[in-house]
Amino acid sequence: MGKKAIPTFAWFIPLAPLALALAIYFGEFQSSSFLFINQFTRLLPDTIWAWLTFLGNGWGVFAIAFPLILLAPRLLSAGIFAGIISAIASSSLKVLFDLPRPASVLMEGSFYRIGEPLLHKAFPSGHTLTAFAIASALYFSTNKEKRGPMLFLFFVAILVGLSRSAFGAHWLTDVLGGAGFGLWCGILGAIFANGIPEKYLAIKGIWLRFIAVGGICAVYAHLTQIMDHELNLPLQYASIAILLITLTLFIKAQFTPSPSKAD
Repeated sequence: MGKKAIPTFAWFIPLAPLALALAIYFGEFQSSSFLFINQFTRLLPDTIWAWLTFLGNGWGVFAIAFPLILLAPRLLSAGIFAGIISAIASSSLKVLFDLPRPASVLMEGSFYRIGEPLLHKAFPSGHTLTAFAIASALYFSTNKEKRGPMLFLFFVAILVGLSRSAFGAHWLTDVLGGAGFGLWCGILGAIFANGIPEKYLAIKGIWLRFIAVGGICAVYAHLTQIMDHELNLPLQYASIAILLITLTLFIKAQFTPSPSKAD
């Protein structure tokens, strides 16, 4: 596992966004920083921010990453572990802090909002936490020499975080908190995935079949729910197509004879 080793300093990186969140909160820059980002993000259309928010939705990102079950099952496993850990962390932290969201503090009309107002359980941003958890998990479950291009995932995660302020749903401190805790969740997810023996990642193994069942559940979720906003419906339909195509190829692989080993 040397090629997938996680450097010690990586555990300290999340402290940077968490420290900045504390500085903003106790420095009384909560409202001003939120209003600045909320207005700045209006330079782009709502659809862009809605689609970016979709990348922080657990079902959404699972669907988009689902082809990895065929291409890189260890990476997908890392993302799944990170997603589960981040879901637990997000719900627990929201209950623990139970802080108000912008819509419950600022005057109506003083900021731009996409969708219905959200009032409670602001910290941390669950979408941001999920996005950074997945980015971190995929990054640290990749071999060291191949991690360079994976840095792009963190850029996407930052945009997901900005989308939550663009929606008018989260303060900057919520986004920074989501980034910090998400990085830790992703590191843990990568550790769990990196510990899976290679034989359990075989295409006909029970673990990948279990994940495939999750793909079926994801199809149902995309068919029966609206992921964050109606603007995301095109992405939901595209996600269903990705899931169904991947499931078809996965099922086909189950009936394909395995190549015989050379004597």
